[in-house]
Amino acid sequence: MEEKKENQLNIELTEETAEGVYSNLAIITHSSSEFVLDFIRVMPGVPKAKVKSRVVLTPEHAKRLLGALNDNIQKYEAMHGKIEVKEGAPTIPMTFGGPVAQA
Repeated sequence: MEEKKENQLNIELTEETAEGVYSNLAIITHSSSEFVLDFIRVMPGVPKAKVKSRVVLTPEHAKRLLGALNDNIQKYEAMHGKIEVKEGAPTIPMTFGGPVAQA
């Protein structure tokens, strides 16, 4: 008979969820009780973008996510080099450095 460890969590990842959702813009808002992360895909030449995924977190979990992201970025940079971030927020709509499509 298998012995289960106490505090072990069995996490299921469906095939559809495992594919992930591509996002190149995130908008974060908050209230006194929650943080809302909206992940958006902006495409060049398309004036409208839809929220592809929304994650709602408690403030405590948002802070834990911040710590986990920071830890993972440090590990990534130790392996692959510093991630360069250009100053200033990207302009909307993003043109991806190419020409804007016209019809």
